[in-house]
Parts: sequence; C-alpha cells; structure tokens
Amino acid sequence: MKDMGSWNEGDWIAAIAALALFAVLAIGGMIAARKSDEFAGHPRGLFVLFYAEMWERFSYYGMRALLVLYLTKHWLFEDSNATLIYGAYGALVYITPVLGGIIADRWLGQRKAVLFGGLLLAAGHGLMAVEGNGGQGDPTINVFWAALAFIIVGSGFLKANISVIVGNLYRMSDNRRDAAYTIFYMGVNVGAALGTILVGYLGETIGWAYGFGLAGIGMVLGLIIFVVGRPALLGRGEPPAPLTKGREWTFYGVGVAAVAVIWGLIQAQGVIQDLLIVTGIAMLGYTLYEAFKLPKEPRERMFAMLFLIALNPLFWGLYEQAGGSLNLYTDKFVDRGGVPTSLFQSINPIYIVILAPAFAALWQWLGRKGLEPSAPAKFGLGILQVGIGFLVFVWGAGTGDPAVMTSVVFVFLIYLLHTTGELCLSPVGLSAMARLSPVHLASFVMGAWFYMTAVGNFVAGKIGEATGGEGGEMSKDLVLSIYSKIGWVAIAVSIVVLLLSPLVKKWMHLDTLEDRVSPADQQAVYGGGEGEHTDGALPRR
Repeated sequence: MKDMGSWNEGDWIAAIAALALFAVLAIGGMIAARKSDEFAGHPRGLFVLFYAEMWERFSYYGMRALLVLYLTKHWLFEDSNATLIYGAYGALVYITPVLGGIIADRWLGQRKAVLFGGLLLAAGHGLMAVEGNGGQGDPTINVFWAALAFIIVGSGFLKANISVIVGNLYRMSDNRRDAAYTIFYMGVNVGAALGTILVGYLGETIGWAYGFGLAGIGMVLGLIIFVVGRPALLGRGEPPAPLTKGREWTFYGVGVAAVAVIWGLIQAQGVIQDLLIVTGIAMLGYTLYEAFKLPKEPRERMFAMLFLIALNPLFWGLYEQAGGSLNLYTDKFVDRGGVPTSLFQSINPIYIVILAPAFAALWQWLGRKGLEPSAPAKFGLGILQVGIGFLVFVWGAGTGDPAVMTSVVFVFLIYLLHTTGELCLSPVGLSAMARLSPVHLASFVMGAWFYMTAVGNFVAGKIGEATGGEGGEMSKDLVLSIYSKIGWVAIAVSIVVLLLSPLVKKWMHLDTLEDRVSPADQQAVYGGGEGEHTDGALPRR
C-alpha cells in the first residue's frame, strides 16, 4: 500500500469515495432502524429500493467505466471496434427489459424478477474478474463474453421491474411521484458515482480483476438489502396470479437460455442492428394494437408515451458518448493531471447526486405556482442542453491538433450540461411511463422505454465507431467535427419538441387520471383500464 505522502489526485479521490460509501451505509442503517412506515415524507419501501438499486448501479457503472479501456488495453481491440462493442452491449442491456417486463407482468411479478435478475448480475460480475492473459487470441475471452451475457440478461429482469415497484408504492394522484422517482434516481447515481471511482481506481491502478471483483461484491450487497427489506414493499410487485413452483422455474430456465443466446449475439454486433429494427417495428405494432383497443383518453395517453419514447434514441445516442468516445478522448487528449481516466466517469453521477434534490424541489415549487413545464417540454429542454454541451466542448478544445491537450474544465462542463439535460428527461420519463401506462401493460411500457434507450446505446456505438475513422484509431480532429454536427442536430430537434409539447401534454389527460385498480380488479373487468372515466365502456382483451 502506498504511503500517504506519495498519494496523487486519483488516490485521494478514491479514499474520499470510500469514506462517502461508509457514510451512505450509515444513513441506510438509520433508516432501517426506524419503526415508522415513512421516512422523509415517503414510504420506507422507497429507500429499500433506493439502496438495492444503489448497489446494483455501483456494480454496473463501475464495470461500465472500465469496459472500453479494458477492451482496448487488455483485449487489444481497435478504438472503433471497442466503442461499437460498448454500444452493442449497452443496447442489449436495455433491450432485455422487454423480455423481463413481459414475464414479470404476466407471471413472475416484479419482485421475483428483480431477485432473479440480481442473481444473474452477481454471476456476471464475478466472471468479469477472470481476465486471463489478454489479447483476442486468449481463449479466456469467451469467459468475458459470458460475463457480459449474464449481466445483460440480469439487467433485463431487474431494470424495468424495480422502477415499476417504485411507482406502485404511490397512488396515481399522489403529487410525490415525480419527487420519489428523482430520489430513486439519486440513489442510482450515488451507486454509479461511488462504483465508478472505486471500481475504476482498483481496475486501472491495481488490476482489472480487483475492480471487477469489487463490482461483484456490490451486486451481492444489493441483493441482500432487497431480500431483507421485502416487508417494507407492502406486498407490491408480487405475481398477478398464483404461480406453481414448476412454472416459476420454467421462467428461470428461459432466463438462463437467454444468457446462451446473448453470448453469441454480443460477438456479432452487425446482427444487433437488424434485431433492433425488426423488434422495434414489432413492438410499435403491438403498442398501437393495444392502444386502439382502449377508450379515447387512455388511447391518447399511449400516443403521448410513444412520442416521449421516440425521443430516447436521440438523447441517449448522444449522451452515451460518455462511456465510449468521450472516455477514450479523455484518455488520449485531455490533460488529466494523473487522475485515472475511468474516474472521470463519476462526474455525471456526482452532479446528479448534487443537483437531483434541487430539480425535485424546483419541479414542486413551479408546480405550486402553476409554472412547471410539462413532461414533453422537459424533454425538449433536456435535448437542448445535450446539444449545447457538445458545442461548448468543441469550442473549449479549440484545435484538432493532438499535441494540444484539452483542458479538464471542458470535460466538467460537458458533463454538467448533459447532467442537467438528463435530469429534465430521464426521471421525468420514468415517472410518465409508470403514471400513464395501462396497468396491464405497465412493465411492457417500461420495457419499451428501456428498449428505445437500447436503440440509443447502439446509435452511440455507431457514432463512437465513426470517431475511429477508417483506420480504427481515434482522431482528435474527427471527434470534434462529429461532436459539432451532433450538437447542432440536437438543438434543432429540441426546438421542434418544444413547439409540439402543448399538443402532447393535451394527450396526457392529467386532469382525469385516477388511481390504478388492483390486478384482481383488473382481471375481473377483462383486463381493462386504469380506472379512467370511460362512460361504462370497458376495453376489449
């Protein structure tokens, strides 16, 4: 272990992160010790989900911060190939919630799906610690692909379903819902920030296996919290109908089989693009089919959700440059002052931890005054800020000369603008999906939200691939040229979204939105409705 007198900036950052982790755990212990059903004005179950998701994100984002660097420095992929693999991996992580959402909606229930997904994730992060000798000719690379497959399928069972449980803790008319999702989102980013720093630090300075091993430990801790905290969930997320053990294990078998399929798919990135297109068309057709079976108001809510979901590929395609091309750019062309590259991935989640409470308070304050922007308007503002972030970064870099290093200040600025954009879009989108979707499609709609995020991740990979040029190695001048173009495109799209936002808000029919009926009540009315006023008409099955 280093003597403290010889510590550099990266060592101090890691030490501070470790202390912060202990502080967060101490606060969690205080919440667990309370006997009341609420804490800070919210159900105690919200904080069980907060801590479970915090550890899951600790493991996921810690591994994510290292992934492109691991691909280029250990497995020796070219920059362009590494960013494409990163995008394909991100796409699959977000597309599998469609499968996990459907299984949870119809059979397993959200709680069992989250638990199973967590077990797969723990296995995947454990396998990531098996690094072998490196290079693409090393047979151990097949263990690496298997690790990614376990993580992808595990995320599919966990991601959408844990978000649905958050929404189920509140009545539909409860004005704390947006604040609850922002608090939950802050938990996501506490884990992301601490995981990125600690996992990234260990991986880059001591050894890849140490970093990935710590990620696996974080996932196991998240599972323990979720299991122990089950009573605080108040029975939310249970199977919609009695489930036999045999049938339950059949669905677990489907999950394990999916791991084998994904193992092959992650190695064939070209196939993923075709899969995204075909699946996207099928999902759109199914959504429209369901929408036109509904009465006018819930049908128009479905159209509003489709509008918001359709903006996901653009936003995340630009935003997810953070873990791909921007990560490599930071490694090659930024004056980092001795700080490991992966630690810069913590800037975004740290900003969110700081700014999320302010945004939650801002929306509530504006809401009381009748000035809060609608969800579609917030989306437009989010995309606008992402576009401005790229233009500010290009301006700050100044020249395409690789000998002139970019000031770290502009890395902080692009992450700041992308973070404020994210806070206008992501927690608001999660809340809108849970709030507006018909109860019998709740997890499917949340899965569709993550599916279009998957498309965005693949788009991010293709943009990152382009920054490698024809030779496969990143060029500073080419990166800045691409960033300038996508920045202006984002600004143009944001203007269109802001102009259309009044119409989309009208489709949401927030004034007549009522609380969801229970699954049993819904089954009794042939799968229909959310309790909206329908003049006696029930949707058809």
